[in-house]
Amino acid sequence: MQIDKKAYQKYADARAKKSPCAKNCVCAFLYGGLICTIAQGLKDLYLTFLKEKEAGALVSVTLIFIAALLTGIGIFDRIAKHAGAGTLVPITGFSNAVTSSALDAKGEGFILGVGAKIFTIAGPVILYGVTAGAVYGVVYYIIQLVL
Repeated sequence: MQIDKKAYQKYADARAKKSPCAKNCVCAFLYGGLICTIAQGLKDLYLTFLKEKEAGALVSVTLIFIAALLTGIGIFDRIAKHAGAGTLVPITGFSNAVTSSALDAKGEGFILGVGAKIFTIAGPVILYGVTAGAVYGVVYYIIQLVL
């Protein structure tokens, strides 16, 4: 039996589970807000001992460590199942992506496994982020020369 693309798409759409968009948005907002609130609390705590710049850097390091630890012990994925995009607050999502890739590749050894595949997911983000930053910098520089 041959089925064309339109008929198959209609068939698949009729049987696909509908995503609760409003619930997902609320959960992402609340969990993302909670992560940011924790980060602000850490920064306020660190500011009692450190200067602004050092406290900000230590908050980033702490969030990366916590996300990597939770990924390693299998809790991050359970949180992300409920929080959705809320756990993708850039630094925690990035940490999870790198840690997950490393854990998946550890059976292949440290060099050909972890070393080669650790940035499988995060690598394109780094590449295009740096490229976009460079392009933006050149455009900004040209605009400053003209003005």
